[in-house]
Amino acid sequence: MLIAGFPAGAWGTNCYLVAPAAGEECVIIDPGHQAAAGVEEALKKHRLKPVAVVLTHGHIDHVASVVPVCGAHDVPAWIHPEDRFMMSDPEKALGRSIGMPLMGELTIGEPDDVKELSDGARLKLAGLEFGVAHAPGHTKGSVTFRMPEAADVPQILFSGDLLFAGSVGRTDLPGGDHAELLESLARVCLPLDDSTVVLSGHGPQTTIGRERASNPFLNGMDAPRRGM
Repeated sequence: MLIAGFPAGAWGTNCYLVAPAAGEECVIIDPGHQAAAGVEEALKKHRLKPVAVVLTHGHIDHVASVVPVCGAHDVPAWIHPEDRFMMSDPEKALGRSIGMPLMGELTIGEPDDVKELSDGARLKLAGLEFGVAHAPGHTKGSVTFRMPEAADVPQILFSGDLLFAGSVGRTDLPGGDHAELLESLARVCLPLDDSTVVLSGHGPQTTIGRERASNPFLNGMDAPRRGM
């Protein structure tokens, strides 16, 4: 499997391109602020053909480049229905203006083809399977994408802004709820194997085992060990 990731824009949001191998079809995860150029560079470098954009949530730092990326490659964007409004009204999602200098660099609105995610869905895209888990707390429509373990590849969780290395997503913006976020962590993350690699919306990669042992928000938290 090939995963090409890079931090983009003013918020350093991680954008990922996922494919079975170089020269294959791929899925783009969270093309945020100023991510379009990095996406094109990665597509060219690895000879990839995108078939879809999937979004962990609707905040502008994760969706700002959705319209140009989807438009350039005529692909749909997948987002949870509770966060869909954020693509067209990002300031409502933040509860304040994001600033005129940044606004001048953004393409606000939806791409031509938007598909809605649901809890428990299994997306089969580019020869890959992504298990979707609704994980509210950072936003009402936050989701994670889980890829099952394969030969020589551990299970992978794209956690968005639910779980970071050493921390968790903020809950002080509209739609945020700390208790809801803790419930999502317990339900979605803690049942996973310790070896599960976590690729989050910001910062370095980690593992479920590392976060279970050292993340102060997960320390002492219990959850039944079950899959999605």
